[in-house]
Amino acid sequence: MPKKKTAPDYVLLVATIALLVIGLIMVYSASAAWANYRFDDSFFFAKRQMFFAGIGVIAMLIMMRVDYWTWRTWAKVILIICFILLVIVLIPGVGLVRGGARSWLGVGAFSIQPSEFMKMAMIAFLAKYLSENQKKIISFKKGLVPSLSLVMVAFAMIMLQPDLGTGAVMVGTCVIIVFVAGARLSHFAWLGVAGLVGFIGLIASAPYRIKRITSFMDPWSDPLGSGFQIIQSLYAIGPGGLMGMGLGESRQKYFYLPEPQTDFIFAILSEELGFIGGFIVLLLFGILLWRGIRIALGAPDLFGSFLAVGIISMVAIQVMINIGVVTGLMPVTGITLPLLSYGGSSLTLMLVSIGVLLNISRYVR
Repeated sequence: MPKKKTAPDYVLLVATIALLVIGLIMVYSASAAWANYRFDDSFFFAKRQMFFAGIGVIAMLIMMRVDYWTWRTWAKVILIICFILLVIVLIPGVGLVRGGARSWLGVGAFSIQPSEFMKMAMIAFLAKYLSENQKKIISFKKGLVPSLSLVMVAFAMIMLQPDLGTGAVMVGTCVIIVFVAGARLSHFAWLGVAGLVGFIGLIASAPYRIKRITSFMDPWSDPLGSGFQIIQSLYAIGPGGLMGMGLGESRQKYFYLPEPQTDFIFAILSEELGFIGGFIVLLLFGILLWRGIRIALGAPDLFGSFLAVGIISMVAIQVMINIGVVTGLMPVTGITLPLLSYGGSSLTLMLVSIGVLLNISRYVR
């Protein structure tokens, strides 16, 4: 291993902390009315988010100092543990059901979502496998199929919950890693056709997914049903204008937009802080993406490069899907906005991932 630099990428660190702080402020602002109504405590969601943010920041700082090659050593073990958790979460009476999905493990209000951690486990495993077998990736049978077979098994298990959003992010991230590793475009063409057929099958197998597609095409065809969230999200973004209505002044968070602190937090941010606020958030994500790409290009070995590509791809895909859904450019799916949306597992996992990225940056040439 090359000599480690003493300092991580401080631009990436500052952008991450800035997004985290904005997220904490917006979680409180977006959730205060709902939290006060449901729990008689307007700070209920904000306090929990601060708790997980604290854990996540500590984990990020630890990961920033732990040699990223540790992930290569433990990649298989971590992946096996995550597969076991995906099995356990499907057991009736053990896995917790929320929003129609059996995706959580835990007791009461404190729980984890194993599918979130599977994303990072799969990134680490693929980075290890491809760095050791890169020459095989040009072969469909010897390279591409083995690389993506475990990904599809994990995707199938996540779909049993079901959680199409998380599964789609994981698959998209892994496909990008495999592509960067050197897989042939012709192979991706065949996989793309198969994936499209499978995706259509998944949509057709669940009536609520079909409704989401139809509501995406014309949300006003069912304004009180499948189109409700999209319409209310647009009602939030529109009045925000250039400067916004002011922090805390959102109208849509008052029981119009369901649980606005989670997947639709960007709509409330746009309503309160306007185009400028939304632009600043997207700019910070752009900085994060830019520094992540720089780290991936400058990593001293293939494992570090593939690991960085996976982490930054995961962030980018989640941001694009979430913003696309909130602005009505994509069908509604349950994808959180990294570092901003309420959610302990997603926030902790994201900060851990960025901690790994920061550690890789200490070796950048």
